[in-house]
Amino acid sequence: MARQDADGFYFLVDHKKNVVISGDENIYPVEAENFLSKFEKIKDFTVIGMPDQRLSEIAAAIVELKQDVTCTEAEIETFCQDLPRYKRPRKIIFAPVSRNATGKIEKPLLRKAYCGEHFIEKENQG
Repeated sequence: MARQDADGFYFLVDHKKNVVISGDENIYPVEAENFLSKFEKIKDFTVIGMPDQRLSEIAAAIVELKQDVTCTEAEIETFCQDLPRYKRPRKIIFAPVSRNATGKIEKPLLRKAYCGEHFIEKENQG
């Protein structure tokens, strides 16, 4: 997926399968992830789409904290206030972030763990 700026340049945003369609909005997880990278208490993180009855999907942040650090959902939500409202993670999950041998985040594994059948259905469609 790509966006074009005012000067006509194209920028790659994210893979199509990672896009979270929440209501009528397309949310690119990489935008929220870039924002979360500035939060000093977070060791590792990713953003995935989770099923939601009202919006179809919501953005969920899986957050792994640094060792011996405490943090609440409210702290992360407050930090994310500078993001546009529709791009903010609506759910925060404190858990280890799975990575493969090369260090790449295993989003399909995380989607399967937290979204179950919804993940399989989305993968077959897109």
